Amino acid sequence: MTKRQLYLGIDCGTQGTKALILDVASGDVLGLGAAPHSLISGANGRREQDVEQWCEAFALATQRALRAAGVGGQEILGLGVSGQQHGLVLLDRQGRVLRPAKLWCDTESSEQNRRLLEYLGGEQGSLERLGVAIAPGYTVSKLLWTRERHPQLFQRIARILLPHDYLNYWLTGRACSEYGDASGTGYFNVRTRQWDLELLRHIDPDGGLEAALPELIEADRPVGTLLPAIAERLGLNPAARVSSGGGDNMLGAIGTGNIQPGVITMSLGSSGTLYAYAEQPRVSRDAAVATFCSSSGGWLPLICTMNLTNATGAVRELFELDLARFNQRAAEAPIGAGGVCMLPFLNGERVPALPRASGSLLGLTLDNLTQANLCRAVLEGTTFGLRYGLDLLRRNGLQSQRIRLIGGGSKSPLWRQMVADIMHTPVVCTEQSEAAALGAAIQAAWCRSADGEQRYSLAQLCQRCVKLDPASETLPIAAHVAAYQQVYERYQQHVATLLKSE
Repeated sequence: MTKRQLYLGIDCGTQGTKALILDVASGDVLGLGAAPHSLISGANGRREQDVEQWCEAFALATQRALRAAGVGGQEILGLGVSGQQHGLVLLDRQGRVLRPAKLWCDTESSEQNRRLLEYLGGEQGSLERLGVAIAPGYTVSKLLWTRERHPQLFQRIARILLPHDYLNYWLTGRACSEYGDASGTGYFNVRTRQWDLELLRHIDPDGGLEAALPELIEADRPVGTLLPAIAERLGLNPAARVSSGGGDNMLGAIGTGNIQPGVITMSLGSSGTLYAYAEQPRVSRDAAVATFCSSSGGWLPLICTMNLTNATGAVRELFELDLARFNQRAAEAPIGAGGVCMLPFLNGERVPALPRASGSLLGLTLDNLTQANLCRAVLEGTTFGLRYGLDLLRRNGLQSQRIRLIGGGSKSPLWRQMVADIMHTPVVCTEQSEAAALGAAIQAAWCRSADGEQRYSLAQLCQRCVKLDPASETLPIAAHVAAYQQVYERYQQHVATLLKSE
């Protein structure tokens, strides 16, 4: 009997933390656990979280995963952390958190982003210099916002960390960052894989931000082992190695086997994301395509929409519908929702580039104002945003015969069919929908292997541990494809009107 080789994967997201126990000897996921987070919101676009909630949820989700797997924490050989991208965690010299973390979906610093983009020479200047066009929600504008809104607190900054960096620091006491997640900060050059120190000096001529940067490490390198007090709190083996970790999209790519050209992953989570692997940093001239570094040694051309299950969830809550009833209502409406079009830009929007937009309902009449049409309209509106992004990726030469679908929305057969029809591409789910947590566990095994203790390549680990669910494969229906194309063109017309007014 093959000896078990157990790894813990953590995904700290906007709505909560997921924990997963993976046996890399068999490739099987043995148990899952989860714990929720709450959001600090403001009408001005503020979206923040108390980082202590992340630590509490980490511990609770880990306990639940170990219990579900029926294993002891002392058996865990290593762990990896996936975190929501673009967030900002600020620490003082004693390692204390200075204020709540500003998140990826925070648009309070849009004005600061506009001025920084102007300093860089606009979107094309930003692309030429950094390889990405900084957008509201990226970390860099949050730093300028902090300097302007909290100048005394700004002077106390000793460390600048992303969410997954902070959790690694909490686990090990070491402050470092990995190239994939770092490439979403807006002060990192994705071509050279280096911090842009001059941009940080533009924000802080005194050099404090530069001094607060974490060191950069390769994706296959461990951060260290657990601090004794943290190992005791989590009930884990104190010798367990903590991997470099990464952003949720980067580790979601690993968790879907998206580590070589030809695969496109689509995530239906709080946000919607589409990404593919590239061996070279071919930076797109389309500012909406972010050519991030991957957490597997390459690059990860990506588009991200700011509104997905947060928008569908808002409609569900409005009508007090559980998930099953919501899907049933949406299925009762025809394609095109009887003429109702929803632009679901509740958080503003990144793709299409409408950071100051708000949500809207168009085409309402006395005849089509029904619960079923509104439920279907929010599903269609969020999916059209992803189609808009897929068109951008396709224009940049990224193709795939099939889309690998992950995230909470992928569990809905109705939504899967809608994605296949709107994208005019077959879709298939991975067996494990918590792809970022799975990717974090796989990366932890890879990091341990790179240290020479177990000989696995990342490709071998993905081949063994990433499994597709053939029962979920969904093919586009020709009649639906044609019908959706007409509705999508109407959506594009509405978006074009908004873009002209930006």
